[in-house]
Amino acid sequence: MTLAPTGLTGLAVSAVLAVSKTGNFVTDLTSNFWVDLIVKIVLLMGFILTAPLVVGYMEHKVLAHMQHRLGPMYAGRFHGWAQLIADGVKFVQKEDVIPRAADSWVFTLAPAVVLVPYMAIFVVIPFSKTIWAENLDVGIFYVLAITAVSVVGILMAGWASANKFSLIGALRAAGQLIAYELPMILTAVAVVMQAGTLSLVGISEAQHHYWYVLTQPVGFLIFLIASLAELTRPPFDMPIADSEIIFGAYTEYTGLKFAFFLLAEYAGIVAFSAIASVLFLGGYQGIPVLGRVIPGFFWMSAKIGALSFFIIWLRATYPRLREDQLQRFSWVVLIPVALVDIMVTGVVKVAVK
Repeated sequence: MTLAPTGLTGLAVSAVLAVSKTGNFVTDLTSNFWVDLIVKIVLLMGFILTAPLVVGYMEHKVLAHMQHRLGPMYAGRFHGWAQLIADGVKFVQKEDVIPRAADSWVFTLAPAVVLVPYMAIFVVIPFSKTIWAENLDVGIFYVLAITAVSVVGILMAGWASANKFSLIGALRAAGQLIAYELPMILTAVAVVMQAGTLSLVGISEAQHHYWYVLTQPVGFLIFLIASLAELTRPPFDMPIADSEIIFGAYTEYTGLKFAFFLLAEYAGIVAFSAIASVLFLGGYQGIPVLGRVIPGFFWMSAKIGALSFFIIWLRATYPRLREDQLQRFSWVVLIPVALVDIMVTGVVKVAVK
């Protein structure tokens, strides 16, 4: 008689065993479980540590062009390509200061709690039919569940800092993230209903003939708005309003810990762009005419880059909104519209069958 593992231990064992059952290109190259696992971890970490730097450099240059200035030009010589690497070295050299009244353990763990969920998202993001770490049957459920963990890290940072400005920023962020998590989930439900699967690979495959942005334009718009709110990016940056509460929940952080928060922000931009690409833009599916010529990896990368550019562009385009306006907009507008979208999708799904 074999007893099934339960709790966190069971979840960990199930996750490890699931990795050996994939059908991606890494598994095709080797049949050794540990080699398979190590290669996947190395590739994922390489992407996670590189893509946010590219997006960060893009933000430097895009905002510089929009504001008619040069931006980074000297670090690395060619258009300042090494500026973010230089910033990283600077953060490592800075003193790690922990406020005397702070809860040191919670204060130290908060950056990791914010960053790790965004890193874990890429475990199930497909970049082509064979380029993915894990094809979970409940992939979209896993993604939406794990993105909600970051709000815990923000609350930890604000509370443990023993700073009233940090706490105000953390509470603002928590209220905003909870309010916009609901419409995001509802738009994903509509996509799942249309695709008939929770797997991100399956959702991408279901868009072989057409992308869901054509049938779910309202859901796509709601998902983008909710993503901006989840990332606390303009015009939803009230939780880190520097003119009012210094820098929100991150006010007391210095050095490498502060760098982790910045890395989490850029990793979040890449992660939500990837999720939106899978749900609404066909994932690795290309335009029918060119889809067979250009590999899926390049299609997925281009879509992530385009959405990341859009998020960056908004930073220098729209003014900041009041906190009361933000909360009201989600509950009064986005959630009812998302519910109507689900109803319409369900009716159409039944009528087509």
